[in-house]
Amino acid sequence: MTPADYDFLRKFLKEKSGLDLSADKQYLVESRLVPLARKANLAGIDDLVQKIKHGSSALAAEVVEAMTTNETFFFRDKMPFDHLRDVVLPEMIQARSARRSLRIWCAAASTGQEPYSIAMVIKEMSAQLAGWRIEIIGTDISQQVLEKSKAGIYTQFEVQRGLPIQLLVKYFKQIGDMWQIAPELRSMIQYKPLNLLTDFSHLGKFDIIFCRNVLIYFDQDMKSQIFGRLAKCMEPDGFLALGAAETVVGLTDAFKPHADKRGLYRPTAMRVAPSIVPPMAPVGLKTAMPAR
Repeated sequence: MTPADYDFLRKFLKEKSGLDLSADKQYLVESRLVPLARKANLAGIDDLVQKIKHGSSALAAEVVEAMTTNETFFFRDKMPFDHLRDVVLPEMIQARSARRSLRIWCAAASTGQEPYSIAMVIKEMSAQLAGWRIEIIGTDISQQVLEKSKAGIYTQFEVQRGLPIQLLVKYFKQIGDMWQIAPELRSMIQYKPLNLLTDFSHLGKFDIIFCRNVLIYFDQDMKSQIFGRLAKCMEPDGFLALGAAETVVGLTDAFKPHADKRGLYRPTAMRVAPSIVPPMAPVGLKTAMPAR
């Protein structure tokens, strides 16, 4: 790959997905795009670049998918899910006792391990949440990974990464060499394609937002913009969970770190009473809102 081709791809990927590749990441681009070029019967990345330049929108979309498919696993980093169980949900149960509903957004759902981890935490608290309407939205830029999320089928290797054995036995069914998560968990989540660079105000307001391990790929200005838009989509007493290597410090005044819970943030203009939102159709813990 020539320096000119790499420079083109860096600009292209930043414009289309927000991915901010440094000058020393050429090896990463080659490892992901050489197989894609072969699949398209092209000689190499230089031909791939030429196809994109000449308007191959399908190939351009495949390049974005190949470069933005990031690693994930069940209960990644563990702490955010401990916070969800021990801090976030208990406080939200008290704060939302009148309306008895919660909206949760997983803003980088990838292949589904994170939203399903959230769903398992909620199911394990079903006694406290009996009769509540719980809506979980999972979004990602890649349609390919969202299809895997919807199916909820994982390899032995994938379920061994971070998933406690008791939850595997309780919520998964073995199908040959694969494992599929229970229908009652799959029905709790709506999956939708979404590019975080675009407007997402149509999703409405959320009580809890998980936006983990995705902003690390964006430049500072883009991070600031996304934080500003996340704040507008969050209830004034909501919670934001970021990845271990991510922070709002120095990037936005819209959120502030939780006093003693690493990776957890609250809106700066937090007030006690939540804003009023339109009533949702019942979702519950065992029924689904149809994915759109």
